[in-house]
Amino acid sequence: MKMIILAAGEAHRMYPITRMMPKAMLPVAGKPIAEHLLTEAVAAGIREFVFIVGRQGGRIRDHFGCGERLGVSIEYCYQEDAAGTAAALELARQTVTGSFLTAYGDGLIASADIAHLMGLDGNQLGIKEVGCPEQFGAVELDGERIVRIHEKSSSPPSNLVSTGLYLFTPEIFEATNAIRLSVRGEYELPAAITILIERGVRVGACRLDTWRELTYPWDLLSANEELMAGMTSLNEGVIEEGVSINGMVRVGVGSQLRAGTYISGPVIIGRDCELGPNCYIRASTVIGDECRIGAGVEIKNSLIMNGTKISHLSYAGDSIIGENCNLGAGTKVANVRLDGDEITVRGIDTGRRKLGVVMGDGVQTGINTCINPGTVIGGGAWIGPGALTGGEIAPGGRVWRTC
Repeated sequence: MKMIILAAGEAHRMYPITRMMPKAMLPVAGKPIAEHLLTEAVAAGIREFVFIVGRQGGRIRDHFGCGERLGVSIEYCYQEDAAGTAAALELARQTVTGSFLTAYGDGLIASADIAHLMGLDGNQLGIKEVGCPEQFGAVELDGERIVRIHEKSSSPPSNLVSTGLYLFTPEIFEATNAIRLSVRGEYELPAAITILIERGVRVGACRLDTWRELTYPWDLLSANEELMAGMTSLNEGVIEEGVSINGMVRVGVGSQLRAGTYISGPVIIGRDCELGPNCYIRASTVIGDECRIGAGVEIKNSLIMNGTKISHLSYAGDSIIGENCNLGAGTKVANVRLDGDEITVRGIDTGRRKLGVVMGDGVQTGINTCINPGTVIGGGAWIGPGALTGGEIAPGGRVWRTC
């Protein structure tokens, strides 16, 4: 059985970290989201995959290739326009025969759930109970049969939602050919499923135990904490005398931890990094490849992506920092409001009392920059020396100190 992975979407709700990176390639616990999905699918017995990719699909292809590293076969179909999930699935029509699995490339699903779905017959939709069904496609059931999908409804019929994991028969392609554009201007998979139901085709509901949807940037922090909780230690780098390590810590090939560095795991450090001397890396932090963390830096519960440099005497807590950023000496990222209330970003209640910055790729800060909780900084922005910033900074924006 093949699995079709839909990974061509623009993922606007993950902005700014998806401006130059497909959502499926965002790192969680040291690996892209899609690699977690593939690993679980392989454990369930799947060996053939088809990626539907969009304008940033080169990054997916460069990472996975034809699948040799994972011992699988991977094909690619290119979706030129972001025309929707049903249009994306239609591209895979010629690659499958018989029943096949379909999954969104931005969800985390365990192998047991994938295997359970594989063992069923006909068309099946993986569902799970959530606390905020308004954000998803809430399902209406008649026993274990799907009656209707209510997409992002303000009055959902239940807390059960579609997880984006499906078992389809070739009947689905008859429906993808028949749908019309949605109000969002896309050909959407829930509309194709609705057509199947209206034509009398049974679409079953398969309840999943372990699905996590990553909708907003701060969801990556929660996923990191969850996936890193059971990790084991592995040191492939160079650790100088005087480094203190507590808990589970992974250090990649070519990385150097200099004297006085203190690490409280779980922590993942990528390849060819340099940390310290005398820096403090706290639990649930993931540092990507080729990063430089300077002297006296403290990082807590954060995701630092490839190629980023955080200069001496800086602090970042509960933050997502994109690739190839350069934080000047003394940069401070606040992660708690003074009044202690939960933090809102772009009018969205994050549900988090602690959240620092969401920073796109290539951002630069000057010395002694201060960044308020819940700040969003677009890729390529500059925050000048001594500046205090908050709210949302546009890509390429410039913020200078005001007296």
